[in-house]
Amino acid sequence: MDGYALLLPQNEAVGSNPYTVVGESLAGHPWTGALSAKECIRVFTGALVPNGANQVIPQEEVANNDLEARSVRFKPHQPSESFVRGIGHDIEQGQTLLTKGTRLSAFALGSLAAAGISRVAVFRQLSVGVFSTGDELVELGVKPTDLKPGQIYDSNRFTVLNLLADEPCELHDLGCIPDDQIQTTTAIRDAAARHDVLITSGGVSVGDADFVTNTIRSLGELNFWKLNLKPGKPLALGCVDDCWIFGLPGNPVSTIVTLLLITKPALNHLAGQANNPQAVTCHATLTHSIQHAPGRKEFQRGIAIETINGIEVSSTGDQSSNRLSSFTRANCLIALPKDKGDLPTGAQVQIYPFHGLLG
Repeated sequence: MDGYALLLPQNEAVGSNPYTVVGESLAGHPWTGALSAKECIRVFTGALVPNGANQVIPQEEVANNDLEARSVRFKPHQPSESFVRGIGHDIEQGQTLLTKGTRLSAFALGSLAAAGISRVAVFRQLSVGVFSTGDELVELGVKPTDLKPGQIYDSNRFTVLNLLADEPCELHDLGCIPDDQIQTTTAIRDAAARHDVLITSGGVSVGDADFVTNTIRSLGELNFWKLNLKPGKPLALGCVDDCWIFGLPGNPVSTIVTLLLITKPALNHLAGQANNPQAVTCHATLTHSIQHAPGRKEFQRGIAIETINGIEVSSTGDQSSNRLSSFTRANCLIALPKDKGDLPTGAQVQIYPFHGLLG
């Protein structure tokens, strides 16, 4: 706030009598004198207010300014505030600036810098390995015309790596493992010895070629397998020695849903983040009916818009768990309660905006 600093008795209004301008204070260049009654100094935003001053009169309240006579008159008024920020106005001496487990966001780093703190003790970043499983998977770079019958490109690994790119961890792309018990066992055992967390996709269902779940069980401990969730039912969680293993389903949509709702919050907790915030949710009105079989909580991809009547949401259409492309049109997940069936047009639903899940 540019203006004039002066001493104004408490609750006293500013009159029309002139003040003598005895100096000026700029940011980084303070005025070091002392003010007397009916004296003021020109002060600029961010500058140090001199001893004896308790009020800044904004430039907009100047009635007359005689630069040659170094005199200024103000419009008669009762100041609404002092426009003076005292020492400790932001952070007081001895006040806790950041507590243990606070994520060092841009805001946290800015607060540290404002306090002159250039180094703090932090938790070591998690070492996270990511690999896919499946004989059908092919690396990017292979020409579509060279794909053999039944082969598809490995999209899950790239999706997972990019969704975790801003998380507090060191990511390691471990490639793709074929559907083979020996190779799966070797890959998980070796990766667990070198990482804090291992994230796999595929190989966690009940097929003859699904080896991840049994491998976790044989090498360590399988904490749980299968959730009452759609999509994402065959999620597996276990540990081998000191390495946590998240076995994500192989269907692309199931991979994304279980990563966003379960794996990412768990990674933040393992990384040392305290008070891990819950995903931001809100309520929206369905613009069309949705079919839903009760028994499992379901998350559908949706498109939410804000209207004069509030937030409205529609699904992206076919909700098959292989339709990865539907995420490019969606901006939220629609949560359908497990104890309800089909939902009519106009029903209220809970939605999870992507900006709350990805942040």
